[in-house]
Amino acid sequence: MFFWDWTIIILIPGLIISFIAQMKVSSTYSKYSSIPAMCGVTGAETAQRILRQNGVYGVSVAQTGGTLSDHYDPRQSVIRLSGGVYSSSSIASIAVAAHEAGHAVQHATGYAPLAVRNALLPVVNLSSSLAIPVFIIGLIFNESVPVLCDIGIFLFAFAVLFQLITLPVELDASRRAMRAIQGEGILSNDEAAGARKMLTAAAMTYVAAMLMSLLQLLRLFAIRDRRR
Repeated sequence: MFFWDWTIIILIPGLIISFIAQMKVSSTYSKYSSIPAMCGVTGAETAQRILRQNGVYGVSVAQTGGTLSDHYDPRQSVIRLSGGVYSSSSIASIAVAAHEAGHAVQHATGYAPLAVRNALLPVVNLSSSLAIPVFIIGLIFNESVPVLCDIGIFLFAFAVLFQLITLPVELDASRRAMRAIQGEGILSNDEAAGARKMLTAAAMTYVAAMLMSLLQLLRLFAIRDRRR
């Protein structure tokens, strides 16, 4: 009953926005991944250029599997780019690679929100896995141990906090990416406009994730209060 009671309507706006955001990023990536940049620079070369431009050394660029699975791994100091980004010279590939290089620059320069997010990650991984089970147990034993629901909500709040911190980190990485792309002259003005659209679409997925976390937290409060 936890998953199908009336409070599920609280999640509907977030689900709709998440769907729209995912469709937007997929369609934008599909469009700009088919348009080659005049410079002929690949995603891997773009990331390497930006690292050098910012004096960041000791960070490697490697290929990984999947689609849009690109990420910066601070533990191993490596930018992992999907095959469609690593060796492609499309506008989308350059934008995505520049964004991940932006995260590497954040890490190298001690960007505070990124440091906070990385510090929270182990806590969030644990709290996220425990939050809903603890909350449901709290519902089952509501009369004898009512505090369990509150503990579940408290644990889930870490996931919300993580999403709130993630958004500015991602937006800053995109700003760094655009500044680097234009500063290095990798893309023309028209091409840079396409890269900006790609990064904006990607940013919307993080906005949607943050909204879903907030709505889920509100739903947990609503379920708890209804039971009491």
